[in-house]
Amino acid sequence: MMRPQIVLFGDSITAQSFRSGGWGSALADAYSRKADVVVRGYGGYNTRWALFLLHHIFPLGSLTPPVATTIFFGANDAALKGRTSDRQHVPVEEYKDNIRTMVQHLKKCSPTMLIVLVTPPPIDESGRQSYAESIYGDKAMKEPERTNETTGFYAQHCVALAEELGLRSVNLWSKMQETNDWQRKYLSDGLHLTPEGNGVVYEEISRVFREAWLSPDEMPFDFPHHSQIDGDNPSKAFQERCL
Repeated sequence: MMRPQIVLFGDSITAQSFRSGGWGSALADAYSRKADVVVRGYGGYNTRWALFLLHHIFPLGSLTPPVATTIFFGANDAALKGRTSDRQHVPVEEYKDNIRTMVQHLKKCSPTMLIVLVTPPPIDESGRQSYAESIYGDKAMKEPERTNETTGFYAQHCVALAEELGLRSVNLWSKMQETNDWQRKYLSDGLHLTPEGNGVVYEEISRVFREAWLSPDEMPFDFPHHSQIDGDNPSKAFQERCL
């Protein structure tokens, strides 16, 4: 019996999601024995570069496309032009078009796939500066390579696109800033997530999954629960389930 797959497609914030306390590992735990959570996270990638991966990760002829996919980009696209992360910058209209292209491709793979767009989290500019100085010392950037305001602009476009396409979205940029001291509570280096920050992502994505039709409580186990196995006649439980 094939378990359904949930694919997490994104940048480093997705790539790191299976670390201890990560939002991806929390999802894998929630869907244990019901769905396989598969991480496809690419550190440093923007949506322009991610488009080259689409046909490899989501082949069109697949007989078993994912039941759900999260698309979680924008933190790198929103890097500022002319600053130290210039190479990653993608203009906001192109960012929106690139995500639209991803969604159209996924819909071709499977018209019923649950697709959730996730905005980049907020940016703590002083946290980014401290992090840069801790690594590069005097050679660290003097001006921010990302700002919270600019990243918020990308987040708005992400949410607007989800509304336009009739998709569900998670606005992390807004959600995290509802909490006092979000800069230190949720971000480890002004950009990437602390365990608490991962907790917010997990809560928000799992809420959206449950509100859609992908609640783990309503999904069957792949094989019988141990309590259903008769010690004297174990084959019975498996015959009923697997034949």
